Amino acid sequence: MDVANLKGGTGKDLDAVLPQPVQWKAHNYNHLLDEPTIFYAVCIVLAIIGHGEGINVAVAWLYVGLRIVHSLVQATVNRVAVRFLLFAASSLCLMVLIFHAAIPIFDLHLHG
Repeated sequence: MDVANLKGGTGKDLDAVLPQPVQWKAHNYNHLLDEPTIFYAVCIVLAIIGHGEGINVAVAWLYVGLRIVHSLVQATVNRVAVRFLLFAASSLCLMVLIFHAAIPIFDLHLHG
């Protein structure tokens, strides 16, 4: 790569010239700016409203663990089927946390 004559572009432009293992790490970094930012916001909301303990802490740590394993898989072997299962499981954790934050915020009462 001739960096002296390199002009600006997009990340996709680099995919054509970078080896796949390098691309995997770059793509993983970009993924850390997607769903995890929602996770941070939900955790802050849960803490502020006084629901940042118990099951929510367990689910939050499970989410963190799944995302760490997802990152390691993507940055090393990058098996899509494994990544998908890890992503789906972590997304389910995030949905649970969002639901747990929504209940007290919107004062939802489940009658049974």
